[in-house]
Amino acid sequence: MNDFEPRGEYLLVACQAGAEDVVAARMAQALPGSTRGAWRRGVVTFRLPPGVDPSPADLDRVRDSLVVARTLFRCYGQIRWEDDAGRLTALRERLPAARFDAVHLYPRDLRALAAADVVADMPRLATAAGLAAAFPEATLGIARPGDLVLDCLSDGDDRWWIGWHRAQAPSTCWPGGLHPRPLPGDKVSRAWLKLDEAIESFGVEFSAGQHACELGASPGGACQRLLESGLEVVGIDPALVDPVVAAIPGFTQWRMRARDVPLRDLRGFEWVVADMNIDPTSTLEAIGRVVTAPGSRAGGIIATLKIPDWSRAAGLDAWLGQFRCWGFTPRARQLSTGGREVCVVALRTGPRRNRPGGQAAAQGSEGVRRARSARRRPDR
Repeated sequence: MNDFEPRGEYLLVACQAGAEDVVAARMAQALPGSTRGAWRRGVVTFRLPPGVDPSPADLDRVRDSLVVARTLFRCYGQIRWEDDAGRLTALRERLPAARFDAVHLYPRDLRALAAADVVADMPRLATAAGLAAAFPEATLGIARPGDLVLDCLSDGDDRWWIGWHRAQAPSTCWPGGLHPRPLPGDKVSRAWLKLDEAIESFGVEFSAGQHACELGASPGGACQRLLESGLEVVGIDPALVDPVVAAIPGFTQWRMRARDVPLRDLRGFEWVVADMNIDPTSTLEAIGRVVTAPGSRAGGIIATLKIPDWSRAAGLDAWLGQFRCWGFTPRARQLSTGGREVCVVALRTGPRRNRPGGQAAAQGSEGVRRARSARRRPDR
């Protein structure tokens, strides 16, 4: 691991275009005394408070607190050039003795690009930009945990924002915090890809044979990803899931609204997944009905909370507080494969509400099995 750590008096946060004010509001809480500097659509910079020199671990905590940050790095400002030779000259003047383990080059504006396309094309772009020659020992692309990463965020044809971060969590190893995996052609919807990013980003660990339900399952992409992890899955949705998913062993669909499922049928699920195109308050109500049902065995939640307008992000802390009230510890991040929404992964760490007695607990999984057989599978 490279122990060299250059300094920079600014932080740069890259985010989805439109989320800049959300970033600024949350930065004021995460790092009091920081002041907002230059910004563009999808980029906000902050001057560090006087005398503050955050460690990489501190920056990780700040990034996590922002929730909507794709990436965060210590920033030296911009370099500009008139030709290719001038670009590398400007870079070396700003970083005269820097050594890096990896280099990330990515654009500010991703509206016309898929995250995986950016990551896949990055080595070619970085080589064409001269970064391979400038840093011959550095990896161009996905970093390893512990790597010191040079960040070059393209802000046009003649300028970059440059800085560095220490890679640790999976998303900090990906260029720009962008999930590097494309959607495979045999998946029925992008919900598969979003759940795949959530699993990797948060290090979710499933056990084969666990029971999961997805609220609002159609057309079934997230169910497909859960089934591939070895889970027994019930998809709850009045609309039919894709026949490809319906045919997978271990899957059952309950064709009804989540609020119409009898409480006794909800107690046997270890995982609750929800990605419904409804208001966050309604999503939380639906999840709460499952995890607080008498005899509930829920130990993990993966929820997508839609943000119809960025002003609604002011309720984020209250939404996360609801998970804590249920006895779960939540972590949240806006996924690069999603839209204007936040993914929350919450694991049970507190006492169960409505804790069942021994008989009810023993009947949890059996209740799911009985409910499976009692409800007709969808026509294939």
